[in-house]
Amino acid sequence: MKQRHLGHSGLIVSRLALGTMTWGRDTDEDDAAAQLLAFRDAGGTLIDTADVYAEGRSERVLGRLLAEVVPRSEVIVATKAYSVTGPGPMDRGASRGHLLAALDASLERLQTDYIDLWQLHAWDHQTPWEETMAALDTAVSSGRVRYAGVSNYGGWQLGTCASWQKAWPGRAPLISNQVEYSLLQRDIEREVVPAAQQLGVGLLPWSPLGRGVLTGKYRNGSPADSRGASEHFEAFITPYLDDRSSSIVDAVLTAADGLGVSPVAVALAWVRDRPGVVAPIMGARTSAQLQGSLAAEHVELPPEIRSALDDVSAPVLGYPETLAPWSSEDLEKP
Repeated sequence: MKQRHLGHSGLIVSRLALGTMTWGRDTDEDDAAAQLLAFRDAGGTLIDTADVYAEGRSERVLGRLLAEVVPRSEVIVATKAYSVTGPGPMDRGASRGHLLAALDASLERLQTDYIDLWQLHAWDHQTPWEETMAALDTAVSSGRVRYAGVSNYGGWQLGTCASWQKAWPGRAPLISNQVEYSLLQRDIEREVVPAAQQLGVGLLPWSPLGRGVLTGKYRNGSPADSRGASEHFEAFITPYLDDRSSSIVDAVLTAADGLGVSPVAVALAWVRDRPGVVAPIMGARTSAQLQGSLAAEHVELPPEIRSALDDVSAPVLGYPETLAPWSSEDLEKP
């Protein structure tokens, strides 16, 4: 598997990442072990989890597998903190107190001394962002974290914090923003992508398969064993079952048929090679599903197919994205 630098940093990761949100809930430990081995054997290195996935069980499963199945030194571990971890007022958010406590808890569950990439799971409107950034600095300077990133940050949020971190030597730079990005969700192209490219921040797309819809399995309803039929994910899938999404899915299926590959490979290859993207995160429930996603590594979309997919899924842009630079003559007009 090809490797890429994550943002403007020295951290090198595989250009496909392994997501573990279902581990410890919908994916048992044996199947998780099979996924980890298949991913490692394919040349994959970046594994993504979070402290709240399956109420912490995802990190625990990953920790046991890195102690018994695949050596810790062979992978890049990324996890996140921010979300609710307990009943108290300090058991949530991006305060210094909660973040550093959550970090220590993640290290214990993962059975490791350090996190390769520690990410803020979301923006906290209640905590001063300067306090949050200082917590990242503490985590990195203590050696418990090697690199820092964010997740689900908007353009101005990313611009504010990444610029602040770059402004003073010794602060931990933000090297990544994990955001939803797929043929069905391209809103980040308005402001997040330009901000990330300007600031040297790599993008890690989650749900690159449009929450599973781009596989085509929802064209005739929700299969009984799908996320759309799950009480955990039904509301998560429904927004992408509209007419616009259907036309995009049809285009993906047509491209897959023409190339002789799977719709999964087409959708992953498209987002993998978008500007600013470093590694889409593959969230497979079973090892068989993961093998289908890993096949995308060998797929390169021809320019005409990429252009057709771009057109059918183009996001609605408006002011100020579409405002052309003014000429000096325009500026002189009343």
